[in-house]
Amino acid sequence: MIQMNIKTKDKNKLENETENQDDQVSQLRQDIASGDWVVIATGRAKRPDDFAKFERVKDDKGIDQCLFEDPVTSGQEKDVLIYTDKDGHWSLRVFPNKFPAVSSAVIAKAISEGPYFSMPGVGFHEIVVTRDHFKQLALMNVLEVAEVFDAFQERYLDLMNKKNVSYIAIFHNHGKEVGASIPHPHSQIIAIPVVAPYVKLELDGAQLYHKSNQHCVYCVMSEYESDCEKRVVFENEEFIAFCPFASRSAFEVWVMPKKHSPYFERITDTEKIKLAEVFSKSLNAIYTALNDPPYNFYIHTAPCDGKDYPYFHWHIEILPHTAIWAGFELETGIEISTIQPEVAAEYLRKQISNR
Repeated sequence: MIQMNIKTKDKNKLENETENQDDQVSQLRQDIASGDWVVIATGRAKRPDDFAKFERVKDDKGIDQCLFEDPVTSGQEKDVLIYTDKDGHWSLRVFPNKFPAVSSAVIAKAISEGPYFSMPGVGFHEIVVTRDHFKQLALMNVLEVAEVFDAFQERYLDLMNKKNVSYIAIFHNHGKEVGASIPHPHSQIIAIPVVAPYVKLELDGAQLYHKSNQHCVYCVMSEYESDCEKRVVFENEEFIAFCPFASRSAFEVWVMPKKHSPYFERITDTEKIKLAEVFSKSLNAIYTALNDPPYNFYIHTAPCDGKDYPYFHWHIEILPHTAIWAGFELETGIEISTIQPEVAAEYLRKQISNR
């Protein structure tokens, strides 16, 4: 077990402080990697099953009006990747977004206006679509989920070598409330010439922690969570899923490799299966516990800007949409969660054990 520096609380002290807190006293908790603060509002805490009462806005007009059911007929761009099953039918396909946030048809050239700086929105924007219109990721089996990660990796390896690409964002929106304008299950990949600000925050925090402690902060996190168990949702020999100590939202889950690895794109086929097992069980637990809630997930991996990031550790963050930002969150950037991550993790574990 890696020993943590005095700058982070040792295991016994942390457990005692957490367990001795009055249940009605809220806690300010800090993410030891990014430095972000959150409020765990135990004073207004909800019961775990209260979150299942949330009714998601479902806007499914059916297969006959779905743009992704038959991408060729609906006029999508030509596929850059397509997987087929044993019968020759497509199971997954990737194609350029018809309405991209960034475009490969422009030149990255700095633009200045007085004290301001900007540049054209250069990059690549692709859609990853799975075949079944009604089968979301939370309901897929391990091999189907592994195929999605396989597509993520294959497209990442191609895009990272494109000109003007420094970071590749891989993300998934489920539900109209969190940005899914088309209900057919799909993920998105956006390659851009700048490193995402939140990832930069994590990179800086990971580098600082490593400099001070000679250990990867995410390795410390995963080993501690696996050892103390109370926030673990599910784990196997390769990956662990847990509700972060400083969860930004109720039922937030992180999935990360136990072995140190800065780069998602270097994942092996065997590791993909193990990842798919942990990820799919966690996502299905969220689906069951919260009655199919809206959620986002994204992969945070080291940038592909030609620099080396040995101190970083790639991971996936799953964020169910259980609350709306109001004045406090908007002003301070400090999010409020109305359930302790320890309670959320226990409730999610029950969903898995009951299957």
